Formats: sequence, C-alpha cells, structure tokens
Amino acid sequence: MKRSKWINVARELKGNKLGIAAVILLFIIALAAIFAFLSSKDPNQINALERLKPPSKAHWFGTDDYGRDTFTRALYGGRVSLSVGFLSMIFATVIGVTVGIISGYFGGWLDSLLMRLLDIVMSIPSFLILLLLSVYLKPSVGNIIVIISLLMWMSIARVVRAETMALKEREYVLYAKASGQSAFGIIWKHILPGLLSVIIVSATNNIASAIMMESSLSFLGFGVQAPDATWGSMLNGAQGYVVNAPYMALFPGLLIFVTVLCFNILGDILRIGLEPKLGKR
Repeated sequence: MKRSKWINVARELKGNKLGIAAVILLFIIALAAIFAFLSSKDPNQINALERLKPPSKAHWFGTDDYGRDTFTRALYGGRVSLSVGFLSMIFATVIGVTVGIISGYFGGWLDSLLMRLLDIVMSIPSFLILLLLSVYLKPSVGNIIVIISLLMWMSIARVVRAETMALKEREYVLYAKASGQSAFGIIWKHILPGLLSVIIVSATNNIASAIMMESSLSFLGFGVQAPDATWGSMLNGAQGYVVNAPYMALFPGLLIFVTVLCFNILGDILRIGLEPKLGKR
C-alpha cells in the first residue's frame, strides 16, 4: 500500500475533531476492557444487600438486580463484546477476501456459481439466520463468533470481487500473466497488495457490525450466557428495571452506541483517506 494513502488518512484525521475524539474513545474503551482485571470488584459477586443501588462513589454505574457492580460488569462485558467484534471481523475478512479474489480473478462459471450462492444467502434476512443458527448451536463466545463471521463475509466478498476484476486488467498484471507467472503468484504479489485499502476499510466497518450483532443476540438471550456479561446481556437483564433502575440499561446501551459510532467514524475517515473515490460516494 502506498505511503501517500496513510498520509492522506493522517491528514484527514488531523482535520477531523470528531475523528480524533473517536480514536481517543476507542483507545480508552479498549484499555478499560483489557485491564478489567484491575478492578477491585468481582463482576459476578452477588450481594443481596446492594441490589439496585444507583450510581455512587462506591458503584460508579450502580448495581444490578443481584447486587453486582455494573461498572465492573461493563468492563468485563466490553472485553467479550470487543473480542467478538475483532475475531468475527478477522474470520469474515479471511473468508470474504478468499472468495472475492477467487471469484473476481478466475471469473467464468466459478464466478457465476459463487455469486449466485451469495445472492441466495443474502436474500435471507441476516437476523433470521442469526436466530436460527443460535437456536441450533450451543450459546458460547466461539459459536457467536462463527455465526457472525458466516454472515459478514459476504459483503466483503462482493467488494473484493469487484476490485479484483478491475485490478486484473491493469497492465502490470497482464504483463505478469504474459511472463508466465502462476495465478497464485500474481494474486499474492499484485492483486492482494492492491486490495489492502479496501480490505482495511471494510474490516473496520465490520467490527461495528459484529458488535451490534453480538449485542442483539445477547439482548435476546441467544448470546453469551449468565453469569458472564456482555453489553447486550446487560441490556437483557435490565429490561424489567427500566423505570426503577434506568441506569442498568443506560450505561451498557451507551457503551454499545459510542463504540459502534466511533468505529463507523473511523471507517469513514479510512475510506476517505485510503479510497478517495469510495469516500465521495
């Protein structure tokens, strides 16, 4: 990837106060999740005497219906939610890039077959597929990552396919073909480097999508099971206390909103900096 593109990203970020704020917030949220173990409170410790306490110095985000510290649970929940987001993005990107390159580079019947299969799967509402898979797979972090990855790779595959079809017609790629280089060698040396900016932009946006999917599943009770916390499961547990203890839903909901928003803002900045043509759309 050309160094000038990263210079464009830095320039775009420097002139975007909202983007700078998004990066700082994501950094803080990530650090808080990573170092959640430094909290003096146990996220799963039940204390009947501390039930539904409002935010205070002792409990920054208050306590839930089991007397557990909501702030500590939010820290540990963030670790799970962010991990699911990043790992789902990685697996989905690997699958999507592989399928997209194969389809776009080789074309022909293989391209038609892969794209028709893609059209069929994408015609089914994603959330319906999420629910169906969640019913038949045991709720766990690993299964949630698999489910989300299987849904997200398709959008990446389409973008990569389109870009690959354009790249394979470039002069340097045609020259490589004429000189007898293998298909794998051409893809590795010439196609893949040209796709990096598109992949990075798509991957960043998909982290936000994965976090939203995980939160939705956990909110509906199909995600990570109790007593482990995620932001979505914390929202699920707060359903019956929206009036009496609104902070139970406020803080995890706010964390989901801010995190997803920040990743989307960062994705827009990367799109404008790395892919100016896409950024203008």
